Amino acid sequence: MKILIGTKNPGKIEGAKQAFEKYFDKVEIEGIPVDSNVGDQPINEEILQGAKNRVKNLKEYAENNNIKADFYISSEAGITDYLGEWIDINAVVVEDSKGFQSIGTSQGFPIPDKYIEEIKATELGKVMDKIFDGQELGKGKGGISYLTKNEVSRIDLTRTAFIMALTKHINGDIWR
Repeated sequence: MKILIGTKNPGKIEGAKQAFEKYFDKVEIEGIPVDSNVGDQPINEEILQGAKNRVKNLKEYAENNNIKADFYISSEAGITDYLGEWIDINAVVVEDSKGFQSIGTSQGFPIPDKYIEEIKATELGKVMDKIFDGQELGKGKGGISYLTKNEVSRIDLTRTAFIMALTKHINGDIWR
């Protein structure tokens, strides 16, 4: 099974691979960097829109380069205050070769108010790199691994978000 994901981020690629391997055999996943067409720090509805844009741009890239895939997928992280508190979540999109699309989200973790304006002006990853003296925490285990003392990683957040999105793909008509 060939899957294209709209990123080169190794944590996101691994999380997606682990999710698909739970339900499908012979998973081959290729990361292709494509634009989200939203800001560097997606906020609220930009999170899902960025993930949808990545799938759209990924499909265009594949078509222009004669690449066929069984699934086109993406993940976009961002901050939201829709629940009354600032949290960081990942929104994912899974679209099969026939155009059937579904979405999922990860668990969210709280963002202290004292960092919100700086995050909005730059992005969460840069703020976390500064706080934790790291470099590109978002490319590997993610800043969440620091916050949870290595209990949860970016791979975990991405994997569960993709599992949520796959519920519409693995349950046939019963959940469509």
